[in-house]
Amino acid sequence: MAMLRRGRQSIVFDRHPAILSTAAIGGKKELEGPLHAYFDELSRDTRFRQRTWEKAESKMQALALETAKSKAGIRDEDIDVLLSGDLLNQCVSSSFAVRDTDIPFLGLYGACSTMAEALLLAGVAVNSGYAQVAAAMSSSHFATAERQYRFPLGYGGLRTPTAQWTVTGAGCVLLGQREGNVVLNAATMGTVVDFGIKDAANMGAAMAPAAYHTIRAHFDDLHLSPNDFDLLVTGDLGALGKEILLDLFRRDGVGIGGVYDDCGTMIYDLQKQDVHAGGSGCGCGSVVLCGYLMNRLLKGKLRHILFCGTGALLSPLTTQQGESIPGICHAVSLGTERR
Repeated sequence: MAMLRRGRQSIVFDRHPAILSTAAIGGKKELEGPLHAYFDELSRDTRFRQRTWEKAESKMQALALETAKSKAGIRDEDIDVLLSGDLLNQCVSSSFAVRDTDIPFLGLYGACSTMAEALLLAGVAVNSGYAQVAAAMSSSHFATAERQYRFPLGYGGLRTPTAQWTVTGAGCVLLGQREGNVVLNAATMGTVVDFGIKDAANMGAAMAPAAYHTIRAHFDDLHLSPNDFDLLVTGDLGALGKEILLDLFRRDGVGIGGVYDDCGTMIYDLQKQDVHAGGSGCGCGSVVLCGYLMNRLLKGKLRHILFCGTGALLSPLTTQQGESIPGICHAVSLGTERR
């Protein structure tokens, strides 16, 4: 694998792992959003007929995995490794979702960057020959995140303008060594970046510097520029974080505005839906990638994208102790052309 490394942080996939199928599952808020047509399944019952919100989130992951398997004609025994994560303590949504599958499992925590991290590692597993088929998956749920990170919903706590709405959704990608219309070309592992932001209701500002560092590393390591992509998309910086990232690149004399967007501002209608700065959560970038972006790639409307999952590495405890919020970003290059 040493020959596939580029620069300090990046790797190229010389075997070009192919995306065999994807699946996107969402809830009521996502059903009402502008990308609703790109989901495989949406439910107005955000409990998904389960007894608790946490069971509902596990159910979403199970549905995403089953849908992706069905679309690819793959069984549990065909999957060599499954990498998944969520926002809850000990990643219980992920482990409970797959406890009856007998699929080799690696639980991940990268906050909202988890889907990009899972996709990167699944690509490494397939490219190295360890796995013929690997699954990458992540989820979040508005109610489970609120219960863990913020006030109980019944308190009616006020949300600041910089706050984001946790997406109720789960996405799954199946990667393999077969031929496919969309392939992984390269990836860049992020470093933890902390600019001293302490406001847990302003995660976009905390994550934007990490996104900047990873995207710059991808450009530098692989000798690329924004012009080499049809779309640069961050996981969920939201409206404010998106503007901060644009400003950071402007200070470098690099304009990315023509090819840049953010999943957190895409998944909801920021004017009509009460989501403040936009969407967030492990499910945000996951469902936008597995639904909307994959659709555009398969239809030829996009040829080469850089998917940059961004995460705020905080916990309720660190916030209560007055700690700042470290950020992380992992980037995966995928498209319809091998590069």
